[in-house]
Amino acid sequence: MIKEYKISEIKNIKLNGRSTDCLEPYTLFWTGSGFEVNVKGRELWVEIEADYEEQEPWFTVLINGAPVLRQMAPKGSNKICLFRSRNPEEIKNVRFIKDSQAMHDDEKCMLSIHSLITDGVFCSIDERKLKIEFIGDSITSGEGIFGDTKEEDWVSMFFSGVYSYAALTAEKFKADYRIISQSGWGVLSSWDGNTANAIPKYYEKVCGLLTGDRNKKLGATDDYDFKKWQPDVVVVNLGTNDCNAFEMPEFTYTIEDFENEVIMFLKKIRKYNPKADIIWGYGMLGYKMTASITRAVNAYTLETGDKKVHFINLPNTREGMFGSRQHPGLKSHKQAAEVLSDYIMGMI
Repeated sequence: MIKEYKISEIKNIKLNGRSTDCLEPYTLFWTGSGFEVNVKGRELWVEIEADYEEQEPWFTVLINGAPVLRQMAPKGSNKICLFRSRNPEEIKNVRFIKDSQAMHDDEKCMLSIHSLITDGVFCSIDERKLKIEFIGDSITSGEGIFGDTKEEDWVSMFFSGVYSYAALTAEKFKADYRIISQSGWGVLSSWDGNTANAIPKYYEKVCGLLTGDRNKKLGATDDYDFKKWQPDVVVVNLGTNDCNAFEMPEFTYTIEDFENEVIMFLKKIRKYNPKADIIWGYGMLGYKMTASITRAVNAYTLETGDKKVHFINLPNTREGMFGSRQHPGLKSHKQAAEVLSDYIMGMI
């Protein structure tokens, strides 16, 4: 008999992504957020709730590691079939992954999970041995992975929480991962010189870059409890948008200001993640900030004595490797994941 279960009623469920303790409903804020279950039954449905003004949320469903569904979330509450007419004796691993990022400019954009409906049972899920947190901009948000190279529209359908270098790196290690990222943002400044749009300013919050009363009620602006999920590795890929800001004649900040922000952000990351290895991986769309970032990392290490902070250049996106919106495509993300994975493998 088919039965509906609230998320709070399901013991064997893995909830992914930085969120609050509220499970009724469970809100997905960041790229890559979602849930994972092992289901033994004939069918499985999910009840979601979504809203938006301009940028609709998108999600992907994987069954046994393979993508079977990718779509935008329709407005309102809807029940969506994840599988049916399957062998009821076989266990199906199901992952629901939010593709689109937190939309800073659309305060109505939201995606929540209310319940799962099945005729089967939820089986246990093995704990993953490694936890990785990724912090970045549009590259880490997976912008441009979907869509033709000629596409220039800024729309949420071109994002991917499944095929970014972050998700691919995590998959190589079968690791739990969380993504904190926002298109156009940087360490000191966004691409257009706005120093309010800097990731470090919001790192302590659940998803503090979101605006509006509803996001506040959902807990986006609450302080995040870092003790709930401690990563083994933190990967930062920021600096690309800061580089663009420095090319604007009216931008009055200096490279020294940028380097100081890098140092302060490293201190903040270390404060909340005392045991993690921190990797600043920069590149994929040029290397103009490499010298500044390496100076800042070295200065941080010299000042603090922290030997668990590293810098690597990620491989540049070459001709034939671009996706939409002049962003790295899947080939570029795959090569970045290879380099980053090899580095992590030699480190852990």
